[in-house]
Amino acid sequence: MAQSDNKRFFENLTGAGKAIAVLTSGGDAQGMNAAVRAVVRMGIYVGAKVYFVHEGYQGMVDGGDNIKEATWENVSSMLQVGGTVIGSARCKDFRTHEGRLKAAHNLIQRGITNLCVIGGDGSLTGANLFREEWSGLLAELVQQGLIDEDAAQKYSALHIVGMVGSIDNDFCGTDMTIGTDSALHRIIEVVDAIMTTAQSHQRTFVLEVMGRHCGYLALVSALACGADWVLIPEMPPEDGWEEKMCQKLSAKRAGMKRLNIIIVAEGAIDRKNQPITSEHVKNLVVSRLGFDTRVTILGHVQRGGTPSAFDRILASRMGVEAVLALLETTANTPACVVSLCGNQSVRLPLMECVQMTQEVQKAMDGKRFEEAVQLRGRSFENNLKTYKLLAHRKPESELPHSNFNVAVLNVGAPAAGMNAAVRSAVRVGISEGHKMFAVNDGFEGFYKGQIKEIKWADVGGWTGQGGSLLGTKRTLPAKHIDKIAEQMRKYNINALLVIGGFEAYLGIMELLEARRTYEELCVPMVMVPATVSNNVPGSDLSIGADTALNAITATCDRIKQSASGTKRRVFIIETMGGYCGYLATVGGLAAGADAAYIFEEPFDIRDLQANVEHLTEKMKTSIQRGLVLRNENSNENYTTDFIYQLYTEEGKGVFDCRKNVLGHMQQGGAPSPFDRNFGTKISAKAMQWITKKLNESYRRGRVFANTEDSACLLGMRRRAMVFQPVVQLKDETDFVHRIPKEQWWLKLRPLMKILAKYKTSYDVSDSGQLEHVVVNRPKASETSVTI
Repeated sequence: MAQSDNKRFFENLTGAGKAIAVLTSGGDAQGMNAAVRAVVRMGIYVGAKVYFVHEGYQGMVDGGDNIKEATWENVSSMLQVGGTVIGSARCKDFRTHEGRLKAAHNLIQRGITNLCVIGGDGSLTGANLFREEWSGLLAELVQQGLIDEDAAQKYSALHIVGMVGSIDNDFCGTDMTIGTDSALHRIIEVVDAIMTTAQSHQRTFVLEVMGRHCGYLALVSALACGADWVLIPEMPPEDGWEEKMCQKLSAKRAGMKRLNIIIVAEGAIDRKNQPITSEHVKNLVVSRLGFDTRVTILGHVQRGGTPSAFDRILASRMGVEAVLALLETTANTPACVVSLCGNQSVRLPLMECVQMTQEVQKAMDGKRFEEAVQLRGRSFENNLKTYKLLAHRKPESELPHSNFNVAVLNVGAPAAGMNAAVRSAVRVGISEGHKMFAVNDGFEGFYKGQIKEIKWADVGGWTGQGGSLLGTKRTLPAKHIDKIAEQMRKYNINALLVIGGFEAYLGIMELLEARRTYEELCVPMVMVPATVSNNVPGSDLSIGADTALNAITATCDRIKQSASGTKRRVFIIETMGGYCGYLATVGGLAAGADAAYIFEEPFDIRDLQANVEHLTEKMKTSIQRGLVLRNENSNENYTTDFIYQLYTEEGKGVFDCRKNVLGHMQQGGAPSPFDRNFGTKISAKAMQWITKKLNESYRRGRVFANTEDSACLLGMRRRAMVFQPVVQLKDETDFVHRIPKEQWWLKLRPLMKILAKYKTSYDVSDSGQLEHVVVNRPKASETSVTI
């Protein structure tokens, strides 16, 4: 960042003389510790004093040792810890005027007028009430002689910024709350384990998940595992649902499916607002079908465990954004909540979000269920629409008949979530009347004729499978274009869906170029990005990258833990990614790395030496373990071995060193909930685009599409999903190194360095601006797929 920008940051956003208190309130959620860590370290970084408030509002009311100044070292080794280490509690005292008066006095004694509250809507509403009463509370304290007029004048305004920590994702205004993704991990782990035993015994499992007022966890986990039925409070089933559900389960069992999964939100209700319990569902299945049925109630398992990579990154970004918001606030700035919209941080007025959240419950109480779904937000609404599209197959007689043949193939290296994307494409395609064809082994299988029709039942159970069940190769089509055209003609392929990484992107370009010679290639083509490297131009995120990040993060946690109780040690970890440093950078942020070396940010021996010296100083004073990540192609000379040997030599007498090359474990494993849902929704959207383009390009009994916009890449750009002609992405691409020329995640690198105690510039130009909940969002056709 330019020096002038850096100067602007420290002149206008200095925290010198300010005191910030951070507390967690209400229920706990995985990722809260990451948010606390980010607030503390960013606060100290800008020169503010930061205080812990232990036990939430109760600690603020009780005061004393419950309010302590935090140091940098206080938040070490807490990134990977679930729950909240500073404690959380429900507080009756704070609901009273007397309690809030005590809390105000305790804050004034320490000069605290900036509060960062991490909790749900109740906690944030309480914070806003506290802010509104602040001047009156100070006047009472003056009257009682507990503070003087000067103190009341000096601390006349209380500033509040909220972050939503809730596994239920029940707060309007944000696509995702801290803890939700981790809770989904716990649910999906259980579902994947249950599936094996259920198949062994031909059982039906009824799984009850949390969500007293919000069905997000139930809905998204049903989408992620392909559940047969889901029951949520926002959209109760139509009358007579019992018979329909049993008919579906019976049909599945008759189709040789050995298991059935039904997911029930704990707050599920029917159209008369009567509860639907998991036990009731079990009894229905047993009495009507006689199936061997078991109930599993997950309970607080969903709140426990290590936070996912997504939650660590989300919480870290939000924590930093919360500190920036507190530094920028004035006496006239309304209390705000830091939210996530698509892939971007935004600030929204707290009470607008709270009021909309309350409107959801009012709509449900008034049986206005469609309205409740819409108020939940476009992410929730999209999940529900996609689930209905994929889970409930219409009878053949009700399906449209299009006479179009659509082929789907995987290209490049395997990525977790590819199978979920294929399943989604096949079922949406069939629902829209197309005949779907699967191509095995990418373009290589295409020219060899490894093409066959794929039916609805063929993709059952694919969402949880890792790798690529279709098979995938890196082969590009140009050398075999004549044979591919021949196969297109033979099978009368009218459209192509290509799911893959950079090779898929190049392949679409080669097919586009060959249209001049082969009319068979003049059909709609769309690419969905799927690669752990996340290096495809035109998309902020790719299917598979989240699973890889979780593999890196979990491994780094274990590696760091292996040094527990030993002498000081630094680990050098090599990640995949080709020339793209996404995994090293974002994985480093999630794992709490001290440095991450990547190709996009050139480094030399002086940088390496400075990093070693920085780590040596930290090791001498506090930390016991260090973590350094290196992208595999970051530098041809400064190899992982070289960096390991350098750190080993320079760290003598202070720390020893170990190295680890993570390798292909980053490509393996079951896909994460994010990748399952991202793959499912982006692929469904791609198929709907194909249907639209087929209808537009069908003339005189044939499909003919040769315009630029008939060969697109569907990618996530900031807040929206966008179809972009691949031709237009050429200028954005570094073809030599197979990466985009501009990459959004590079803005996270200063954040990683700040949290590792480096003095570095931080660009605030892209920080969130205060918006309103009701604004012109992207149209339904461009909605975000953030789960």
